Amino acid sequence: MTVTWTILRFGELSPGTMYDMLSLRQRVFIVEQRSPYLDADGHDARAWHLLGRDEGGILIAYLRLLEPGTRFREPSIGRVLVRPGNRGRGLGKRLMQEGLFHAGRLFPGSPIRISAQTVLLKFYEDLGFRQEGKPYDEDGIEHCEMVRKP
Repeated sequence: MTVTWTILRFGELSPGTMYDMLSLRQRVFIVEQRSPYLDADGHDARAWHLLGRDEGGILIAYLRLLEPGTRFREPSIGRVLVRPGNRGRGLGKRLMQEGLFHAGRLFPGSPIRISAQTVLLKFYEDLGFRQEGKPYDEDGIEHCEMVRKP
């Protein structure tokens, strides 16, 4: 599958792209995972938004990269998702590799911290992240902090 990757600042997102992004985030995190929470958390304006579109221009993968000091002291990656129907093809790994590439480019030499759903620990460990601390509840889903050192 061919994926076109684009990384944009909040102010560079067109209204259509913003709608696609927010709609897909709500579909996955609020509806599919049954986790009612405020997705518009105030961090999007300071984030880089990585968008993966298929050949037809449909948004099929997304993550946001937060600047240091936004959520954690370090830069962080969050809101990592692949559209239902496009999963099971390695797209999540490709998305994270693309995100890590941009994190390294934008914040060279800096560790990356994430708040990972504990069911995805192995996925993130395979990408070089290591768990720090104990699991905690975040919006009704068990998470833990993980760090990937440069």
